[in-house]
Amino acid sequence: MCWLRSVARLSRSSITRVPFNPRSLSFTTTASAAPPSDTAAAAPAITRGEWSTVSRGFVGLGPTVPGREKPRLVVLGTGWAGCRLMKSVDTNVYDVVCVSPRNHMVFTPLLASTCVGTLEFRSVAEPVGRIQPAISHAPGSYFFLARCTSVDPDSHTVKCETVTNGSGSVPLEPWKFEVSYDKLVIALGAEASTFGIHGVKEHAIFLREVHHAQEIRRKLLLNLMLSDVPGIPEKEKRRLLHCVVVGGGPTGVEFSGELSDFIISDVFERYSHVKEYIHVTLIEANEILSSFDIRLRQYATKQLIKSGVRLVRGIVKDVEPERIILDDGTQVPYGLLVWSTGVGPSGFTKSLDLPKSPGGRIGVDEWLRVPSVQDVFAIGDCCGFLESTGQPVLPALAQVAERQGKYLAHLLNQIGKAGGGHATQAINLDLGEKFVYKHLGSMATVGRYKALVDLRQSKEAKGLSIAGFVSWFIWRSAYLTRVLSWRNRFYVAINWLTTFIFGRDISRI
Repeated sequence: MCWLRSVARLSRSSITRVPFNPRSLSFTTTASAAPPSDTAAAAPAITRGEWSTVSRGFVGLGPTVPGREKPRLVVLGTGWAGCRLMKSVDTNVYDVVCVSPRNHMVFTPLLASTCVGTLEFRSVAEPVGRIQPAISHAPGSYFFLARCTSVDPDSHTVKCETVTNGSGSVPLEPWKFEVSYDKLVIALGAEASTFGIHGVKEHAIFLREVHHAQEIRRKLLLNLMLSDVPGIPEKEKRRLLHCVVVGGGPTGVEFSGELSDFIISDVFERYSHVKEYIHVTLIEANEILSSFDIRLRQYATKQLIKSGVRLVRGIVKDVEPERIILDDGTQVPYGLLVWSTGVGPSGFTKSLDLPKSPGGRIGVDEWLRVPSVQDVFAIGDCCGFLESTGQPVLPALAQVAERQGKYLAHLLNQIGKAGGGHATQAINLDLGEKFVYKHLGSMATVGRYKALVDLRQSKEAKGLSIAGFVSWFIWRSAYLTRVLSWRNRFYVAINWLTTFIFGRDISRI
C-alpha cells in the first residue's frame, strides 16, 4: 500500500495541466518537461475540436492542418457586423470560432423601447447560437464567453481571457487561453464617447446594451416609488423625478420620446401625484437629429415639446452625483441621467498595433482588410477607411455594420472556395469587387405614434422625407422585418399588441 501511495503522489506531481474538451467530454494530460524520445515523437496529432497546448504555456486551439481540417475563421465581437458575417459565412468551408463578452446580439434600434416596458428585454436579444447554428453543434466551431486581450498577426493567434463578472459573490479568476486563426475578423464595435467629462462614467447610464436598459428601468421605477414616501421634500421629489437625456441624436431623441409617452400614458394614470413633478429634459450642444432634413428636425422639435420634453441647448462641463453643470454655469439636478452623445474607438482598439484611420479606428482598405498584416479584416464601428484609399469616413450606424458583415462573408466564402482559406494562402487571389456603401435612409420615432423617415442618401441629396403617423407605421414595419429571427419578430409583435391593449407594465423586478 505504501508503494501505491508513492506512485499516486508521483503521478500527480508530474501533471502540469488538464485541459478540458467541451465536445467529447474527455481529458488530455501534458506531462512535465522530459527529454525527447521515440515514443513522444510518434504521438498522434491533435484532432479537430480538441484542446492543445500552444506557445508560452497557454492552453487553446492550435493551428489547423491544411488538407485535413477546414480553415478556422475567428470572429471577435457579436454586434451587428460580426453577427451578420457569421449568419452568411459558409460553414462547409470554415470552422467558426466566436469570442465575445456577450453571447447574443442586441437589436439596438428597439432598445429604447425596453426601458419603459413597451418591449421585453429578450425581444431585442438574439442568441449567437441561433444566428449561426454551427457554433452549437459543429465539431470545430465554438463560442467563447471571453474578451480578446491581444492580437499577434505574426503567429496568427489571439490571446483571450474568460468573462467572470456576475458569477456570484466570490469572483472567479479568469482563465487565459489562445486561439490560432487562419482568418481573423475584428468586429468589436465602439464605446460611448464621454469627451473626457468628469463624472460621466460614474453617474450616467449609457444606452448600448440590454443591461443598460435594465438599469435605466430599475432606476426610473425606483425614483417613482421613492417620490411617494411621506416626508420627502418637494425639492427632492422634483430632483428624483427629473429625467435628463444628454445627446440629441436618434438614440437620445427616441428614448426621450418613449419616456414622455410612458409618462403621459402610464405614469400619470398610476402615479397621479407626480404630474407636477416629473419632467424630461433633452440637452444637445447643437441641433437635434442633425443628419435629418431640416423640415423633419423642426417637426421632431415641435412634437417633443408638445409631449412635455424640455429642450436645452448647452454643453455639459461636469457631472456630479445629483446634478450636472453646463458651460454657462447652469446647474441641472437629476434623478436619472442617460448619456447618448455618440461613440468612439474603444481602449482595446486604440491599443492594437495596427494602422489607424482618422478618428483612431482600425484602418482598412476597400476590401475591409487591414493592409499591413495578412488574413486580418475589420468591420463595423471599430474600423474606418485609411486616408490612402480616398474613401469617406462612414457613420457608426447599424446599417453600415450590417452591410460590411454581409459583404465580408461573401468575400471570405469566395476566398475559401478558391483555396485561400488557410493562413497566408490568399496572397495572390483576385478579391473581386470593392466594398461600396449606399445609405438607405434614416428613421426615428418621437413618441405618441409619430416618427420621421428620411430616405435621402446624404444631407445634400434630394429624396423622400415624411413625418407623422404614416412614418411611425413605416418605422415599426421596417424594424419588425429587420429583427433577425421569426422567434423575436413574434415576441416584438406580441409585446406591441399587449402594450397597446393593456398599457406598459410598471413592476420593478
